[in-house]
Amino acid sequence: QVQLVESGGGLVQAGGSLRLSCAASGRTFSSYDMGWFRQAPGKEREFVAAITYTIRSSSIAEYADSVKDRFTISRDNAKNTVYLQMSSLKPEDTAVYYCAARPGGQRLGVRNYDYWGQGTQVTVSS
Repeated sequence: QVQLVESGGGLVQAGGSLRLSCAASGRTFSSYDMGWFRQAPGKEREFVAAITYTIRSSSIAEYADSVKDRFTISRDNAKNTVYLQMSSLKPEDTAVYYCAARPGGQRLGVRNYDYWGQGTQVTVSS
């Protein structure tokens, strides 16, 4: 069982930046793929970014087209934490952001995750 706790959300003006954090429980964090998803009011939850489990000190990141070149996902296995650095924020980035985890080894592009955090609100004002 993995427990995930997000933090770092808030209110920011368009063009600003925020960094979300997701702290995970457990002793095998490096073996998990980690993902960020978001859900805006009245919309379905959508994929934002993912980072694979760590092998030979390397991980692979993947991004939704809507956030590519603006958001960066990273992980610190020593701290059991995954981050989402968000820059050049737009009002359409407003949503609840969720962290997710699954055992590593699945193909990039597969969106099913086993564990979810409670979410953190990000609001971007125009």
